[in-house]
Amino acid sequence: MDQEGVFNHLIGQLTKLPGIGRKSAQRMAFFLLKMPADEAKKLGLAIIDVKDKLSFCQICNNVTEGAICLICRDPRRDTQKILVVEEPSTLYLIEKTGRYRGTYHVLLGTLSPLTQVTALEPTFKNLIERVEKGGVSEVILATSLSMEGEAVALYLNRLLKPFLVTVTRIACGIPFGIDLEYVDEVTLSKSLEGRRELSHAS
Repeated sequence: MDQEGVFNHLIGQLTKLPGIGRKSAQRMAFFLLKMPADEAKKLGLAIIDVKDKLSFCQICNNVTEGAICLICRDPRRDTQKILVVEEPSTLYLIEKTGRYRGTYHVLLGTLSPLTQVTALEPTFKNLIERVEKGGVSEVILATSLSMEGEAVALYLNRLLKPFLVTVTRIACGIPFGIDLEYVDEVTLSKSLEGRRELSHAS
């Protein structure tokens, strides 16, 4: 592979990152090219370490270095509550508020015009299995307040209907259409406090 081919290959790989188009990838590639060699190697090793040492919790799908994450192993957490989020980044944001002491369930994605419900079926199934085991009194749906997030919330509400569990949705106060990853801690705390119960669809 010639020099131009190597550079274009890097650009192509960078475009696989979320939200990165070809122009952004090109800028990043030039930045990496100008970066000192030792710094670039550290970056590469950090990426390799993430893939080699981290995985997803067997219970809640949070990022973890072992089979079970620290939150699921914490005996002080309220296991009667499960808060459902789309990505681990939202979990970390909620943890920073210090206002929630229950457990989590991470869907590792959401619906979009390019995905179907079946893409999330494995994580839906894991959630139902957790509820079926008993001991859960409330499932809090904290998916994004967008058309896609609402679709996931309504679908999960239907799945949970047969079980004796209260299903709530985080309250408004968070603007519709915004990704929860970009919501400030105070607004997120208020939304958690004002969550509402979802009525079961017929």
